[in-house]
Amino acid sequence: MAGDTHDLTAVLAREHERFLDERSGEVHDVRLDQDRGAGLFGLATMSIDGRLSRAGDADVPFAIQSVVKPWIYALALLDHGDEVLESVGVEPTGAPFDALVLEEETGRPPNPMVNAGALMAASLVSGRDADERVERIVDTCSRAAGRDLAVDDEVAAHEIEHGHRNRALGHLMRDGDLLRCGVDDAVEVLARACAISITTVDLATMGATLAGWGSRPGSSEQVLPRHVATDVVSVMATCGMYDGSGRWLHRAGLPAKSGVDGALMAVAPGRLGIGSYSPALDDRGNSVRGLLVGERLSEVLHLHPYGPPD
Repeated sequence: MAGDTHDLTAVLAREHERFLDERSGEVHDVRLDQDRGAGLFGLATMSIDGRLSRAGDADVPFAIQSVVKPWIYALALLDHGDEVLESVGVEPTGAPFDALVLEEETGRPPNPMVNAGALMAASLVSGRDADERVERIVDTCSRAAGRDLAVDDEVAAHEIEHGHRNRALGHLMRDGDLLRCGVDDAVEVLARACAISITTVDLATMGATLAGWGSRPGSSEQVLPRHVATDVVSVMATCGMYDGSGRWLHRAGLPAKSGVDGALMAVAPGRLGIGSYSPALDDRGNSVRGLLVGERLSEVLHLHPYGPPD
């Protein structure tokens, strides 16, 4: 079923309708009121050979937010290889995404999917200044999505203005001589990267790029080396859904990353990428509908790697 576009479109339409009346959670996107945000719901899949299916608000733009973290980590790995492990770990935290938590023995952040680790990874992206590092992140995301993406300057300005907790994390790491650039520089790079404007279709396509081990679906372009894509997906599996990562992996079995604007990007290696957008979040910062529909699609499409064969 997962390989047939017609059947998959019907599946998405059905599952979209199933969860459309789910209205629990709180909208955190400052540009949306609760009613408007709770009503938005986009869903898309992209197979690794380039077949797209979509339902609902799949073309509505929103900020990528923390879904950019795997791509920042990918560039850090591309630029520094295994040396990245000296600066950022790969262990889940069981703590909120913005927790002031660093490893006691090393002082490094526990993984690149929480804010501390993303700041560290951002400082590891090679570039002469913040502008060049942001440009490289946007370019990588654009290549993975198969179209030119851009930073929403209004969202970026808000993220920078209100990034006090990230500055605190940055100063803690700077005090330990770990951060590779100035604190304000790292905060700016992460804030602007989180403000890249995308759609649910972009999420699915980017997820499929990772599902194809770095090869963008329906093209011959190798966006990331295969080993880098493998490393990124591995960390997403254990850390991508914050302190809800264990429950998600147990229920859906898919590497995934969520964002505070309501995005969820899931990866079924060798098969497809899933994108979901629904701004109402649970108390862990994950999209309520995104979790429900992701778990449901994993079941319906037999995507759980530890489940019985279909």
